Amino acid sequence: MDMNKYLNIFVEESKEHLQDLNTSLLELEKDPDNTSILNEIFRVAHTLKGMAGTMGYAKMSDLTHKMEDVLDSLRNGKIQISPDVVDVLFKCLDALENYVENVSMTGDEGDEEYSEIIKFLSGISNKNNAVHTTDIHDNKTAEKEKNGDLRLELNIYDKNVIEKAFEESLNVYEIYVELDQKCLLKAARAFIIFQILEKYSDVIKSVPSVNDIEDEKFDYYFTVMVISEKEEEFFTKELASVSEVRTVEVTKLTRDHTENFKRKPDSDKKQAHEKEKKVKHGITDSSPKSTEKRITAKTVRVDIERLDVLMNLVSELIIIKTRLDGIISDDRDRECAQTLENLERVTTSLHDSVMKVRMVPIESVFNRFPRMVRDISKELNKDITIHMSGEETELDRTVIDEIGEPLIHIIRNSADHGIEKPEERISKGKDKAGNIWLRAYQDGNNVVIEVADDGAGIDIEKVRKKVLDKGLESEESISGLSDEEIIQYLFQPNFSTSDKVTDLSGRGVGLDVVKTKIETLGGSVELISKRGQGSKTIIRLPLTLAIIQALLVMVGTEKYAIPLNSIREIYNVNPEDIQYIRNQEVTVLRDTVIPIIRLHDVLDIDVKEPDTNKKQLTCVVVKKGEKLSGLIVDSLINQQEIVIKSVGKLLSNIRCIAGATILGDGNVALILDVNSIV
Repeated sequence: MDMNKYLNIFVEESKEHLQDLNTSLLELEKDPDNTSILNEIFRVAHTLKGMAGTMGYAKMSDLTHKMEDVLDSLRNGKIQISPDVVDVLFKCLDALENYVENVSMTGDEGDEEYSEIIKFLSGISNKNNAVHTTDIHDNKTAEKEKNGDLRLELNIYDKNVIEKAFEESLNVYEIYVELDQKCLLKAARAFIIFQILEKYSDVIKSVPSVNDIEDEKFDYYFTVMVISEKEEEFFTKELASVSEVRTVEVTKLTRDHTENFKRKPDSDKKQAHEKEKKVKHGITDSSPKSTEKRITAKTVRVDIERLDVLMNLVSELIIIKTRLDGIISDDRDRECAQTLENLERVTTSLHDSVMKVRMVPIESVFNRFPRMVRDISKELNKDITIHMSGEETELDRTVIDEIGEPLIHIIRNSADHGIEKPEERISKGKDKAGNIWLRAYQDGNNVVIEVADDGAGIDIEKVRKKVLDKGLESEESISGLSDEEIIQYLFQPNFSTSDKVTDLSGRGVGLDVVKTKIETLGGSVELISKRGQGSKTIIRLPLTLAIIQALLVMVGTEKYAIPLNSIREIYNVNPEDIQYIRNQEVTVLRDTVIPIIRLHDVLDIDVKEPDTNKKQLTCVVVKKGEKLSGLIVDSLINQQEIVIKSVGKLLSNIRCIAGATILGDGNVALILDVNSIV
């Protein structure tokens, strides 16, 4: 069988399982006694083993099999969870991630054997060899006895049904079924068993619940209570004939047996009565496929390239709508106007729908950081806790794919140079454990991501001295710079205040990369710090990079588009109100000094003949973080929804230009990059 056609599905599902494994291991490290987490880790390892075995990836299958042995010993209490065991499980996770990455790139696992990890896992298992060589059924039987024979909880309804069965001389059985440890499709086997049981009996209860059994949330064995006319030998023979069933134990119950069952408090007798009515009318909820109505997620996995094509078609539709609006704007009747309004409404709704399809929760990026912070804190001998919020905030898929690397740089800086050593924090009156907060929230058409820490903060004087040493400012000019302006030098290439640059980070090393990457995405980054109290990095990103609202302006004889999310306000400036500070034109807007930028000079456009009747200049106030600047334009045209088009590789490095758009008249207008202009 050609397995290559399943390769993409295998990679995607493996990555999802590995993310679940990562989250569960972090939870297990904090709460080693939580058996439900341990069971979840075992289920993930078992699923990965089955998937890898099916695809023919022997190394992955072998590694997960060794993990299963250790995890089974942990679950059964034969070995205790220790930091060394958790560390090796994390190493297994890294190895599996590497295997999956190799498969996604080449279709093969690669040559790495990870023999040291397998040796360590085998060593743990060998310490418990006596336990592993015993019969598995004996272990499960002992566990059955320990758990009260997997006794089911009975409510009033269950008791009444069983009592009625005894009155009608029917048999009540408790059936214990154990599957083979090598069974790959537990839920499928359980479904076959339930089909047989439903054919010859009425199923009353099961442990675990039928929902959990259907979702494979059980450990190779389960108990079912049924009512039937058949004898117990019949069920023993029928169920034992099912493939991969290891053990079937059928116990015939009497009234004395049922009295020993745990009584489930019936807080809602009405609910029990309704359930009894359903049974009388032939409505049952026993088997995994006929349980109470399940809410299933109706989702489909779609290639991102298909969504890109769909978005491009929607973009073209918006351009055509804009052109149509421009063509008939001068001479339109009422019917034509209504039709055009309907078209605009439909295209807007279509655009919103496509955008929602492309939106992905930022959780997929955030999930990698708890593990990263854990490893960094161990490496640096620091106690660091990361707090995350707003993981449900959504961003365009293209932005999600690019934002991970900048956040890694920022969080590493906070952990390495922001958070102090435990003894230093205690001496300052702080908690021993340092904190990093990672937040995301939507603000209008932007998504804001904040990374804050309660560390030492930035030494402004040290940065100021470094600026002087590098000759970036004179002693006279640097004295007039505010702390916020000094902090901006940390985003200069190769600017670092660290006496010792580590493998993890250097304060400033990498921040220029962060700034470049975020501004490439049409966003902005701002760094705020208070000495001794910590630092905060604020990243603002557009929701999408495809279609935006923009203000069209005239500069000379050319039309330009300014993204609306960068504009604070528009007002008229009197020429006599423009002053000079350090050779920079500025004006005052409501007690705030704003630098003036003449787009003619920035874009190298010839100045038109001045309009003698025009006594004021049109100023578009734009913002970059908290910083405001005024862009002088010749005139305003209108606000318009525009489609961002790439200008191509030959023009990609031109400063001040973020892209281009096609206007309603078919002409091209350049989109200004406010970040680089300011």
